Formats: sequence, C-alpha cells, structure tokens
Amino acid sequence: MTAIPRTASRNDRERTIRAAWMIGLGLLLLILPRLIYPVLALDILAWGLFAVAFDLLFGFSGLLSFGHAAFWGSSAYFTAYLLANGQSVPVAMLGGTLSALILAIPIAYLSVRSAGIYFSMITLAFAQMVYFVALQWTDVTGGENGLQGFDRPSLFGLDFSNSTTRYYFCLAVFAVGFYIAYRTVRSPFGQAQQAVRDNEQRAQSIGYNPVRFKFTAFMISAGLAGLAGSMYTFGHGVVSLDVTKWTTSGEVVMMTLLGGTTTLFGPAVGAGLVLLLRDQLTTSSLPVGIVTGLVFVAVVLFFRAGVVGTVQGWVRRRR
Repeated sequence: MTAIPRTASRNDRERTIRAAWMIGLGLLLLILPRLIYPVLALDILAWGLFAVAFDLLFGFSGLLSFGHAAFWGSSAYFTAYLLANGQSVPVAMLGGTLSALILAIPIAYLSVRSAGIYFSMITLAFAQMVYFVALQWTDVTGGENGLQGFDRPSLFGLDFSNSTTRYYFCLAVFAVGFYIAYRTVRSPFGQAQQAVRDNEQRAQSIGYNPVRFKFTAFMISAGLAGLAGSMYTFGHGVVSLDVTKWTTSGEVVMMTLLGGTTTLFGPAVGAGLVLLLRDQLTTSSLPVGIVTGLVFVAVVLFFRAGVVGTVQGWVRRRR
C-alpha cells in the first residue's frame, strides 16, 4: 500500500479549512440583512472589500499604504457624479472603479520604487492632494457639503430605493471583487508576489522584476478599493469629504490588522467587527474612539495574527 505523503495530507487540510471559511462567510453574508439593518450590512460589504484590497498590497506585497483613501474616495465621488448625471448604476460603478485605476497609475509608478516608511509617506502625500482637490473643487465635489440627492435608477426590475435590494446587489459585486482577490493570491503571480515580499533580492536573482510585481499588485489593490468606494456611494446615496481623509486610510489599516493579514477572509471579518462595535457604541455613553482603540491594542498585543489568523493557527495546532 502506498503511503499518502504528509505534505499532501496537510494541503488537503488547508483546503478544507479555507473551504469552511468561505462557506461560513458566504452563509453569514446571505442572512446578514436579517440580523442587522441593511444599510449597516452594506457598509460591512463595502469596507470589507476595501480591507481585502488593502491586504493585497500590505499583507501579500509587504507595502504599507497610508493613502488608500485616495482610491476609495475618488471612486466614490466619480460614481456619485455619474449617477447625478443620469447614468445607470453599473456604468457609474464601473466609471468610479476606472477613475481609481487611472489615479493609481502615477501614484504606483512613483511610489513602488521606494520601500518602508518612504513608500508609506509618498502614498499619504498623494492622498492628501486628492483630499485638497475634493475640498477646493466645489463645482464638482460640493466641497465640504459633499454630493447628495442623486438618483439610483432601477435595473432589470430591481428597485434600488429598497435598502435590502441594494444590499444583495452589492453582495454580488462583493463576490466578484473577492473572487478577483482570491484568484490573484492563488495564481502564479500571487506566489511570485509573495516571494518578492519575503526576499526581494533573491526573487530578483532568479529573474523576477520586483518593481513590475509591486506596480501590478498596487493597481489591482487600487481597482478593488475603487470598486468598494463605488459600493459605498451606491449604498448611502451621499458622498462627504470624509471619504478622502487620512483617517479613512487609517481605519482600513486597523480593520485589516484586527481581522488578520494574508488571510483574505480576515480583513472582511475585521471590517465587520469594527463597524458592529462602532454601531453598538453609538447608543451608549462610552467614547467610540477610545473603546475602539483599546480593542485594537488588545488584539495587537494578544492576537498578533488577528482574529481569523489566530483561529486558523489554533485549528492547525489542534489537527
């Protein structure tokens, strides 16, 4: 009798664990509007995809961006602008995503040639530029008042004035975005991307071009962040200046670390935990920022792999 290699058995267990996470997450998202109100559920989808997009760059490429609000915010504004000018929802969301990709080209070209804190500061500087453009270009962005009151026309009989309908439409969009992220990570490109992250000199010595891989990863991440920003605008029907603030970039970093980097599921779970905690705290007298910060500090100190990463590690040790 031929023995089954131990590595094959371990790979089977890893695939089983990933499948269990995907099935569990999918079932939870299907019933989520029945557990909480649909607008909050849609926010979890949008921020969850935003966090997954950020993790593609941070967790799988090792590049810490402090400027991802530029892509989230620019897409949100452009989506709102297209909707206000009578475009359909798919066209507006696609236009918002493309605007984020176009904006990402010069930012990625200039930033990926740097590393460490220099890369982070360059992305933050570009994001601040986008913020001031949104603040000053009042004819298009509305300045401090933002954009509001635009229509979300029906599509194929779907009434987007209903919040539950909007949620399930965005769930389909989220599934597409998550699948793109999943296939990116599991593809040969994703494996090479992680090799560049782990040892750039060694990857370059065997023929990889680190700058090209970083640039491509940056563009994919920015595109998914833009798609998430368009979902956020579609869900709320209003865009404010907050979508381009540096604090938005900080929030997605916190969500990703809270859920667990390099897990794909973790950032989405982290986004859900942060938004649910914030929603609960709004009805209490406790300060939202202080409590959220304390929770984040506790997770970093005691669950350094994040919530999902810690659970996965525990399951591996048990098996």
